Amino acid sequence: MGINESAENYLETILMLSRQKPVVRSVDIANELGFKKSSVSVAMKHLRENGHITVTEEGYIYLTESGKAIADMVYERHEIISSCLEMLGVDKAIADEDACKVEHIISKESFDAIKKYWEKCKA
Repeated sequence: MGINESAENYLETILMLSRQKPVVRSVDIANELGFKKSSVSVAMKHLRENGHITVTEEGYIYLTESGKAIADMVYERHEIISSCLEMLGVDKAIADEDACKVEHIISKESFDAIKKYWEKCKA
């Protein structure tokens, strides 16, 4: 997919906010991530130019098909890695923090193996 960690984080945040709010705006993303609105605006411009989001005249941000695919992938990785770490006895806050780091760098092969193991453990 050729997208950097920062862009993945923004897309994942848009996905999570869209599940909580009727509409997502740059200010919502800035508040969620603790970033300046100007920084978020620059990132949204890049995501829009790369076809991962659309922005309405009112400033509402929506994931495109490609943006949603990336956000779903990152979110799934986060949830499964965090859950596995918790199953191993890692504190929830630490597991969540570590999953945020690992979700961006883990190979597809390694993640698929972890997911397969996680699914066996859940059953």
